[in-house]
Amino acid sequence: MSDKPVQKKSKIEIVKAPDGIEGPGFFATTLEKAVGLARKNSLWPLPFATSCCGIEFMATMASTYDLARFGSERLSFSPRQADLLIVAGTIAKKLGPTLRQVYEQMAEPKWVISMGACASSGGIFDTYSVLQGIDRIIPVDVYVPGCPPRPEQLLDAILKVQELAENESLRRRDSVQYKKMLESYGIHIE
Repeated sequence: MSDKPVQKKSKIEIVKAPDGIEGPGFFATTLEKAVGLARKNSLWPLPFATSCCGIEFMATMASTYDLARFGSERLSFSPRQADLLIVAGTIAKKLGPTLRQVYEQMAEPKWVISMGACASSGGIFDTYSVLQGIDRIIPVDVYVPGCPPRPEQLLDAILKVQELAENESLRRRDSVQYKKMLESYGIHIE
């Protein structure tokens, strides 16, 4: 019998490093990529749930779907501490100014998900009192179809917002095009 220790096969796989400058003991990248990675993995959602889509959002937060896996476990019920607005459900025209105020109070950068048919287009409520899509008062980044949409659809929307957050230029929010887009909604920033 030999005194040599038995070597076990390691399950650790070495993957190729991402683009950047690397060497022994260091890895450098651009500030834009580092900030994009941080933004992507630390979205703080603010749920603006008014009807049945809100229940599906709650299911997405629960243990079966576990939105926390994507860095979004801290729900914020203060617009000043949130960067992802999830509008889920029917928005009455009387509620429109409140929704817009919540959007305006959020700090830049901010993203918006319109969850469900009602938030996206008014749904089956083609009446004088229901807003026929929140994109009439605030800009929307990702639409989630369905009545109500499944939690998997909301997770897909979160992944799309993460992709936007990761790849967005640090200077995009200061661009003339972005300011013009906000002005088209009647939102003026300094």
